[in-house]
Amino acid sequence: MHHLLAGTGRSDITPAPGTPQGGWGAQTHQRGLGNDMPLYATALVVSDAQTTVAILDVDAIGFDAEWTTKIIDAVVALTALPREHIRFSCTHTHSGPNTFRLHTITQGLDMALGYLESLPRQIAGAVWQAQQNLRPVRLAAGRGSCEINVNRRLKLESGRVVLGKNWSGPVDPTVRVVRFDDLEENAVATVLHYACHPTIMAWQCLVATPDYPGAARQIMELQMGCPCLFLQGATGNIGPRAGYTGDPRIYRREGKMLGLEGAKVATGIRTRGRRDRLVNVIESGAPIAIYEEEAVEMKPPLLRVLSRRLKLPVAQFRPVEELEAETAKFQKQLVELQNRGTDEEIRAARAKATQAGMRAENARLYQGKTHIDWQLQGIRLDSVALLSIPGEPFTETNQRIVDLSPFASTLFSGYSNGGFGYLPVASAYKEGGYEVEVSPFAPEASEIVVKEGLQMLRDLA
Repeated sequence: MHHLLAGTGRSDITPAPGTPQGGWGAQTHQRGLGNDMPLYATALVVSDAQTTVAILDVDAIGFDAEWTTKIIDAVVALTALPREHIRFSCTHTHSGPNTFRLHTITQGLDMALGYLESLPRQIAGAVWQAQQNLRPVRLAAGRGSCEINVNRRLKLESGRVVLGKNWSGPVDPTVRVVRFDDLEENAVATVLHYACHPTIMAWQCLVATPDYPGAARQIMELQMGCPCLFLQGATGNIGPRAGYTGDPRIYRREGKMLGLEGAKVATGIRTRGRRDRLVNVIESGAPIAIYEEEAVEMKPPLLRVLSRRLKLPVAQFRPVEELEAETAKFQKQLVELQNRGTDEEIRAARAKATQAGMRAENARLYQGKTHIDWQLQGIRLDSVALLSIPGEPFTETNQRIVDLSPFASTLFSGYSNGGFGYLPVASAYKEGGYEVEVSPFAPEASEIVVKEGLQMLRDLA
């Protein structure tokens, strides 16, 4: 086969009004009133004579191991693809449905469960649709820059680290784009990769939104005339410059800026090799060289997939019983305040209960273990490498992997194939802060991700 085959599919996964939202501890409401933009599951399937891979972009904050397994099982059953050849990635929008903290729901649990139960079939259907649309393609990648993100770990004068705007902290503004063309050089799909927490829409937001990834994807599709997948980057310590609002105009504006930059990059990508050949000189006011473009013979494209389980060391936890008792105390206070408290009191109580619940859940899952099995997946699309893990890696991890990668275009991502957990770099543990306090990992975990990630890239190359 001299060309790869690629196809796209999409399912609308917008929740019904009344479905609980759940991305914020400071939230005082539970049920969403509707949606501001549709939420989608978008699939890209790429194949050669021996290998087929499916890449999924889903507008969701994420899923636990149980629901991730159910979704991937459904994809395997409908498409017959090997499990290791499915990349299931979430945009990590914080203003979508509650798909991962069901224990916090006291209103509308039936709707949350109904929504979750509908997703495996819908997501699998998008992949199946993509399989039916396979056609010969060429691909190439490019990059640009968009500064809607900032390092969010702000150290106050007191020494406390909060989520704010650390203008001197590391951040990656790179916009990475992969373009797929048919053999006539018409765009059939694009991949947009960027690193920023989708937390523009915050606890004040009463409707479901895909946050800036959805707006950026919409602009890309309008400009390029083909489906776009958004792949989230390494955003563990990266947030939006314009964040924590309830105004939908802001996420649409920020997404538009990102989408326009992505479309500019995509427009400039040439997927077919060519060179200029001098054919004539025209005499005018000055002698003008006239060129013709001619195609350059390309090597057969390569498609490879690798998947390994990393053993990442576990953090130290307080006793489970102590953490569960603390959680129960805060949850009781929250229930009492919901009947008689002010919005500010409810917000503060919910925040305490949420944070305590996260610490208790980590202890329940991992206390007594020495390591956590964490999937590392690599996909080679000819000259482009996609490397992904679950959870929320820091931008420094991304920078080291990209800088040392043997590929000219490397897209490193978190939020893939299920699982929650911040992966701070070792230096962050000395400062503390939210990401460190709720991480299930020991300080050396990020270094293992870098080492194993680079080894996988070398194997793919």
